[in-house]
Amino acid sequence: MKKYILYIAVLAVGLLLGAFLFGDSSNKEVEHKHNEIVENSTMWTCSMHPQIMQSEPGDCPICGMDLIPVKSNSDGLLADQFKLSENAMALANIQTSMVGTSSYDADSGFVLSGKITENENETATMPAHFDGRIEKLYVNSLGEQVRKGQAIAKIYSPDLVAAQQELITAYKLKATQPQLYNAVKNKFKNWMIHGPQLEEVEQSGQVKTSFTIYSHVSGVVTEIAINEGSHIMDGKPIFKVSNLNTVWANFDVYENQISQVKKGQAVVVTTNAYPDKTFNGKVDFIDPILDTKTRTVKLRVVLNNKEGVFKPGMFVEGKLKAIANATNEEEVLTIPASAVLWTGKRSVVYVKTNPTAPVFEMREITIGNQIGSNYPVLEGLQKEDEIVTNGTFTVDAAAQLQGKKSMMNTSNTSASKPAMEVMKMTFPAHFQKEFKEILPMYLKMKDAFIVSDGKTVSDIASTMYQKTQNFDSANLGKVELVHFNKTRSMLKAISENNEIEKQRAHFVILNENIVALTMNMGTLDTTLYVQKCPMANNNNGAMWLSNDKDIRNPYYGDAMITCGSVIEEIK
Repeated sequence: MKKYILYIAVLAVGLLLGAFLFGDSSNKEVEHKHNEIVENSTMWTCSMHPQIMQSEPGDCPICGMDLIPVKSNSDGLLADQFKLSENAMALANIQTSMVGTSSYDADSGFVLSGKITENENETATMPAHFDGRIEKLYVNSLGEQVRKGQAIAKIYSPDLVAAQQELITAYKLKATQPQLYNAVKNKFKNWMIHGPQLEEVEQSGQVKTSFTIYSHVSGVVTEIAINEGSHIMDGKPIFKVSNLNTVWANFDVYENQISQVKKGQAVVVTTNAYPDKTFNGKVDFIDPILDTKTRTVKLRVVLNNKEGVFKPGMFVEGKLKAIANATNEEEVLTIPASAVLWTGKRSVVYVKTNPTAPVFEMREITIGNQIGSNYPVLEGLQKEDEIVTNGTFTVDAAAQLQGKKSMMNTSNTSASKPAMEVMKMTFPAHFQKEFKEILPMYLKMKDAFIVSDGKTVSDIASTMYQKTQNFDSANLGKVELVHFNKTRSMLKAISENNEIEKQRAHFVILNENIVALTMNMGTLDTTLYVQKCPMANNNNGAMWLSNDKDIRNPYYGDAMITCGSVIEEIK
């Protein structure tokens, strides 16, 4: 009995000892694995460019700074992410789809509204060739068909009466003075009087009080300029005709569609009068001048109208095949139009960031012109990103209620840079001329700062300081003089130092003054850009001037050569 008790005691002690020695290791292993998962799921971003998100550490592709881990909340969500319940997703019928690629097929395009007009290349005017009065008008209504040689009016003209007397006399002298006879007949030819009428006058020897005039154009009458009893003058129109075998379809193209049209582009035309028919044409002309009232340009299509289907004034629609920036074989990212929300000039979508949970965040994107029911994505999304395509406004409302980035709350978005506030200063013309002459030297000094060449920086600053000593500053105002004197003192301080970091400290103050002066110097010979690095000057930010829009930071050398942005443009 004692032996059994001893065995049981030894077994119990062994179990306790094993738990003590090995039990904690399993917990540590679980904890270690958990930490590994957390560590592996960490996202990395740039403190200056939060739109950069990477799954591993590295350098910011914009400014070159080291990426930092993104902080998440207790739910494991990032700062701009929010979560919806499955019930809310179902009630609001929120649907998502993957961002995919598509090619520009024959069915993709957009629709324009337009109107049928006469083909102006097929329009003609029937003018009067002499002065007179309309005794009888045979063409009385618009739309009437007129053929060449058709009688159109009977006219009384004193000039014709006098010319007939000359013709009768010349006809009698035809045998002896043929030149006189031919000269009189040519006068009637210029008046477009037909030969049989002249022969009648010659044979009868009687003057006709009125003459019938005949049309020398054919077409449909589109305008009548006179009535019976009206007086006509040489060169003035009697009526206008148009050949409607071809017509123009004029369409309005808005500014954002101009890049999607070109001459020769195929157009499919439809009309309410014949809803079951389509008519094919090509863009014949694009107006080079924009209508400033409607913000549109005219696009013209020539249509075959031998069957008389199109009537001038008729409304039509034209579907144009889209023109892609890429070739037809090249695929582009596209998203449904229902996924895009507009807030001012920005286009935003909601991205589902977790494939297994309803977690969303707003994303600002850049899109091209609408192609059918889709938009091509130029920037901001990647293939197989999952976006909200139905219930987008509901998701946006949820983001607003949770205080996340939304259309109404853009505090966390990259806001557009405000224009600099610079005190207005006035400088005499001679001072402006002298100041503009030292700007090229300043730009060379800035370039020397970029490569950390303290000796060159000092030499250029010394030259600039000597130049400014000769400036005529006697007529400067108080504020103007303060900025100018500060500029000179900083140039002197830079020239007396060869340590690049001390020079950069003075360069910060120099730029605060020289930028303000430059912005008040009127028109410059070349465009300058005011650029700013928010990390310089102990994270207080510092400016500089550059003649190149691309960022090359003079405050950090190679460390952060591209850190900064353009905040103002001086022309």
